[in-house]
Amino acid sequence: MPEDTQYTPFDLERADALVLFGITGDLARKMLLPALYHLTARGDLSVPVVGVASTGWDDAALRAHARQAVVEAVPDADPAVLDRLAGRLSMVSGDITEDATFARLRTAVEGFGFVAYYLAIPPKLFTTVAAALARAGLNREARLVVEKPFGHDSASARELQDELSRYFDSAHLLRVDHFLGSEAVEGLMVGRFANTLLAPVWHRSYVDNVQITLAESFGVADRGSFYDAVGCVRDVVQNHMLEILTYLAMEPPSADDSSALGLEKWRVLRATRTMDPADTVRGQYDGYQEIEGVAPGSTTETYVATRVFVDNWRWSGVPFYLRSGKTLAVTATEVVVELRKPPLELFGARSGGTPANIIRFRVDGDTGIRAELMLRKPDADGTPVTVPVGIDFERVLGRQQLPYEAVLLGATVGNAEYFAFFPTIMESWRIVDPVLDPPEPPLPYAPGSWGPAEAARLPGLRQWHQPTPRLFGDE
Repeated sequence: MPEDTQYTPFDLERADALVLFGITGDLARKMLLPALYHLTARGDLSVPVVGVASTGWDDAALRAHARQAVVEAVPDADPAVLDRLAGRLSMVSGDITEDATFARLRTAVEGFGFVAYYLAIPPKLFTTVAAALARAGLNREARLVVEKPFGHDSASARELQDELSRYFDSAHLLRVDHFLGSEAVEGLMVGRFANTLLAPVWHRSYVDNVQITLAESFGVADRGSFYDAVGCVRDVVQNHMLEILTYLAMEPPSADDSSALGLEKWRVLRATRTMDPADTVRGQYDGYQEIEGVAPGSTTETYVATRVFVDNWRWSGVPFYLRSGKTLAVTATEVVVELRKPPLELFGARSGGTPANIIRFRVDGDTGIRAELMLRKPDADGTPVTVPVGIDFERVLGRQQLPYEAVLLGATVGNAEYFAFFPTIMESWRIVDPVLDPPEPPLPYAPGSWGPAEAARLPGLRQWHQPTPRLFGDE
């Protein structure tokens, strides 16, 4: 690993309090507060939570807001658990650009010991808050946790790292990618390395191609101004999708700790070629430019499909196809591993050939694993038919925890596994840099489709394996 890059050690301090900047915001309402409820229900939240925002709220207002946010997300929420969560909440109101706010925060956390500061605020304010914490003496016995995106490109990511490192060293700075808190994403690694059934075929000798799809059937909604400055590549490809790729392509870590895991993920990304504009299709859904906050004539992409290669011994020559977009046919995050066909066609010649075996991993929504095998159907003149075999994770394993449950717990107890390492962030930016902000406008596509038709003609692609609305059930 380059000498000028550092990664977080796995033996982090346990926090005695959690301070949540932006607790009245949309992310907190939809994700963080419901996650805190589930942590409370399991007995995993044992520290006070101090909210910071400029709303002018007091403790009672914050607690009422938290109750409403949880009930919206968890209709059958247990009143006793809500009471326990509310009892841990307190509020510091004030402008986060003013030192007086941090003086009040210093009073609020006095005596708590080690504090985790979680920034659920716009990235442009990260350094503002970090500097203010330092001026108030709040960066000692503390760590800083920042939401994505971490930078806008390679140069800005390096600049942000340098700025934040002035106030928090590498052992006290965590970068959130909530996909790392997903049990199903983490399950990719468990599925690969805990089952010798899969391990022998997870290799270029048996894998023809890998497809990663992050599809959303909804549009930008009221986030026009935010999304128009970001676009699909920065929003999900540089972080979420490349993180999934690392779990699929990495070698087994040498030890069960976050440092070993981070090193293997960095090695995969280091071996990954930069995205080629000639192998990339950008799209924008019809009606996007009519959304409030979107610039007239915007060339921001709401869809991208691309091909990358991992140039190492395991994956040399195997294409990885990545695609993501808004207003697509379904909402699903799915990995498809297509295996090579048998060397001799024995059973499907009369029907145009036997389809390849594929393995699907649904890593969001109705999570699970499904293999599509070829079997002989009785009285079908010997022609094989595709039969799905798989596991619905929630049905078999129980409720899957929300990604932010793992993120917030990791931020509190000091588990770096659920956070992005700076070296992997830099490699991710290197990979996507050539396709950021090209001069050509994106191609139009109709909402409810699978994106521009050109995406089906990526080099070497025979077909996209489309996700269905549900992994199991109706096709």
